[in-house]
Amino acid sequence: MCTKKTVFIVEDDMVSAKILKEILQKGGYEIVAIVDNGEEAIRKYKKVKADILLMDIMLKGRLSGSEAAIEIRHFHPECKIIFLTAFADPEMIEYAAEAKAYAYLMKPYREKEILATLKMATMQEKPPQKEEETNLIELKHGFLFDKKEKRLYKKGQEIPLSSKKIKLIELLAKNKNSTVSNEQICMHVWSETKSNSTLRSLIHRFRSTIQDDIIDNVNGAGYCIHT
Repeated sequence: MCTKKTVFIVEDDMVSAKILKEILQKGGYEIVAIVDNGEEAIRKYKKVKADILLMDIMLKGRLSGSEAAIEIRHFHPECKIIFLTAFADPEMIEYAAEAKAYAYLMKPYREKEILATLKMATMQEKPPQKEEETNLIELKHGFLFDKKEKRLYKKGQEIPLSSKKIKLIELLAKNKNSTVSNEQICMHVWSETKSNSTLRSLIHRFRSTIQDDIIDNVNGAGYCIHT
């Protein structure tokens, strides 16, 4: 028995959302959630996930559909994103490219086009990535480091960091649960040795910036992020 493919709908027009739901259910898909704004989409998708994310680009609230899709992509890179839009212009295409969307569908919705697009998306699924092949490194206290983009996140929000702080967390994240010596850190961050007080100052500023203490001092031998 085949398991139904799941769909998460983000659409701020509830009439349109109902039309989508009816089309997809008739096509054999399971609707796991319908929300009308980007903030709720990020929060709820972490709990329910789905094979397909149908994301309206123009949403009410603080986040656009493209911004919400990019955040969801950071935490669930396997998600197939299909944008929903009433406008076809170069800016919309750039949004889709930035979020690595599979496709985008034009409004008003056409049943055959919707079902054909979803069928193609689910047929092109990739096998799950092994942990070492992903770009995201899970750290403690809910932090994630994207080693490709070199960005630190917590609960879906990026924490802006200076270049030296990025180099610091990059080295420790890639070596999580292992002690990295003071000398190794200094060479990675400054390309030269520095005094222990200089390194301690950087780590203190890092902790202040993220408002958390995820870096442990290992008996004067170096530093480590334990998970």
